[in-house]
Amino acid sequence: MKILQQKTTTLEGRWQMKNQLLDLLCELVQIPSVTHSNAEITVAEYVEKKLRELPYFQQNAEYLNLHQTEDNRKFVTALVKKGANEKKTIILVSHFDVVGVEDYGNWKEFAFNPKKITSLFYENKHSMPENVQKDLEQGNWLFGRGTMDMKCGLALHMSLIEEACTDAFDGNILLLSVCDEEVNSVGMRNAAPILSELSKQHDLDYIACLNSEPMFSRYPGDENKYIYSGSIGKVLPGFLCYGKETHVGEPFSGLNANYMASQLTCELELNTEFCEAVEGEVTPPPTNLMQKDLKKEYNVQIPHRAVTLFNMFMMEQSMDTVVTQLRQSAEKVARSIEQGYRKKAIRFSTLEESIAKEVNVKVLNFDELLQYALKTYGKEEVERIQANVINNRGNKDDRDVSIHLVEEFTILCKELSPMIVMFFAPPYYPSVSSRKHPRIQWVVQEMMDYAKENYNIELKKQNYFAGLSDLSYTGLQTPISSLGCLTSNMPLWDKGYSIPLDVLEELNIPVLNLGPIGRDAHKWTERLDIDNAFNVLRDMLSVTITRLLMR
Repeated sequence: MKILQQKTTTLEGRWQMKNQLLDLLCELVQIPSVTHSNAEITVAEYVEKKLRELPYFQQNAEYLNLHQTEDNRKFVTALVKKGANEKKTIILVSHFDVVGVEDYGNWKEFAFNPKKITSLFYENKHSMPENVQKDLEQGNWLFGRGTMDMKCGLALHMSLIEEACTDAFDGNILLLSVCDEEVNSVGMRNAAPILSELSKQHDLDYIACLNSEPMFSRYPGDENKYIYSGSIGKVLPGFLCYGKETHVGEPFSGLNANYMASQLTCELELNTEFCEAVEGEVTPPPTNLMQKDLKKEYNVQIPHRAVTLFNMFMMEQSMDTVVTQLRQSAEKVARSIEQGYRKKAIRFSTLEESIAKEVNVKVLNFDELLQYALKTYGKEEVERIQANVINNRGNKDDRDVSIHLVEEFTILCKELSPMIVMFFAPPYYPSVSSRKHPRIQWVVQEMMDYAKENYNIELKKQNYFAGLSDLSYTGLQTPISSLGCLTSNMPLWDKGYSIPLDVLEELNIPVLNLGPIGRDAHKWTERLDIDNAFNVLRDMLSVTITRLLMR
């Protein structure tokens, strides 16, 4: 029998009323916690300080902690225990970092002042994009960086923690708010072992992890409302192209790596053969995130080393399948380059009455290149190159360091050129879904019914949240052994980047995402539907927790 009565909350506290939540959100947004900035640490400390003011944590100080990541940033855990013998625990996960604000242009100075920038946008609504004007006329919206993605979710979780302190739920509630979700998920990757430790220390049984990332539209103009029982996975495959050097006056004596990289981009960009479908949900096709040559300065030598990098989403296909597809595409491109080069060389030879040359392009995975280097040049030389690149990385991010490592090994093994080397750069997001988990699926249906009956909102079920999220690091849906073709082809694996795969396999926490209605994540028009967030959603999150603890 369905239980659909609307929850009534009479709790009085710091963050229970709409105006209180709005003020808390604005306080959080005013801390400009762009990923890797000092303010990212400040906001973690602020959250801990605000939670520390609650009487529960003054009496149970050991349940509220700031943790340090491997790179000296911070994340927060706050546990509210129902009783000494209660094991059932819901994790509330959020992130407090945001992307930069360069896209705000003339509005940049107000990007972290939500009340001010909202007022300005309403005053200048006729100069706003058409879809923004429509919202300004019809709803109650709050603008500003981080309002929807995802400091609203954090504010709501703080409110839920306060409610939990009043013994409102029949189980334990653990808040986890992390840094760095927008770049490499350092916070969540460091938090996974902490979750494991906390479960042992306090005898916790994690029955669900509830995220409140905002609803993401699936296509332009999408007005649907979603509830998610999983989060999409992602890999970042790259191809380093090593051609043949030559003077621009003798182009047919070499092979331009930019030409090679461009052919790979043409082959993979928006290639729907890489799309995966699960119960009517389809992954977006690959799209290029980086393409450049690796020359250090201008000269008239052709670029003979170049790289191209792609975003690729996954749901349930195996890593072996992904690697095989990528390798096949690279082989196809290699043959196309050979054929195209030969046709052009023959055509040129008829003009100059010369002999047309041919090229033969090898395709290797990074692991194959590394094994060749070990066999040919020895372990000591290979380790010297790795140590030199990693120890002198400076301000290079993980993508650039990965590329540098592959480049150095292609230079070492230049006798294999021309070649295309396939590799993976960080980050890796494992796909996660609870679409077959009985408790999660029951709660999803309960909340769809609850939203319809109490708020006349049609929630649509989605198996995978398409915006990427830290839910990816709450479990592992495939055996660790099946990821060998990923880790062996990721130059930085265990050399500056890793995921605690054994911990994820141990945790294996069912997941759910129910978040606010917002628009334009990562755009200067980012905005939050306040009425939905602090009235409808706030109630629904309490009900969701209650339902999760019933089964």
